[in-house]
Amino acid sequence: MRAVGIIPARYGSTRFPGKPLADILGKPMIQHVYERAIHAKLLDEVIVATDSPLIEKEVKKFNGKVCMTSPYHKTGTERIAEIAEKIDFEIIINIQGDEPLIEPESLDELVKLMQNGDVLMATLIEKESDLSLINDPNVVKVVIDKDNYAIYFSRAPIPFRAKSFFYRHIGVYGFQKKFLMEFVNYPSSFLEQTEGLEQLRALENGIKIKVLHSSSYTWSVDTEEDLKKVINYLEGKRNG
Repeated sequence: MRAVGIIPARYGSTRFPGKPLADILGKPMIQHVYERAIHAKLLDEVIVATDSPLIEKEVKKFNGKVCMTSPYHKTGTERIAEIAEKIDFEIIINIQGDEPLIEPESLDELVKLMQNGDVLMATLIEKESDLSLINDPNVVKVVIDKDNYAIYFSRAPIPFRAKSFFYRHIGVYGFQKKFLMEFVNYPSSFLEQTEGLEQLRALENGIKIKVLHSSSYTWSVDTEEDLKKVINYLEGKRNG
């Protein structure tokens, strides 16, 4: 089963306009994501999907593969589906463009999981011991069952009385292509609109989302503070 990594990148983010082009140690964030993704051994191809000529120009500058998409998509999943429909891959890995620390090994683990054709949709999570983050709405929390399927995702603190850790969601998804093309045609759901989390559309339609515990640290960039955190982390690794 062939796998492609597609990175949706939108310039007009409400919380952080121009986020994919934010500078991280001399490179735009989208370049960090792309360069990590192309080192995944099980991804046969990596493509940036964007509606922004500015992002397209930047990706071409570092010799990345980029495809322009409609400016009318409401979600990143809709954006990757436009590309996925036109290409011949069975497994689609949606790598959010604000994950500059994502490790190739985590992407390979997700592809391996998706090679089980019974898994229609999967995502990555990480065990988080910093309980101060559980109240941050930009940190998406997830609760899971004993078989590692998601029960619910939320921007609110779940579980409510977490004592020592919670599970933090990582913005990377695996889809069987056939299911992806069905999923984007589901109407936007109540919980999806309430939480601002499109994966809830799948749960509301009775689709099980398998979760994979990431073996490496990552941190998504939703705010300027997140960007500083990522820069400090990479500087520490470079100097350490």
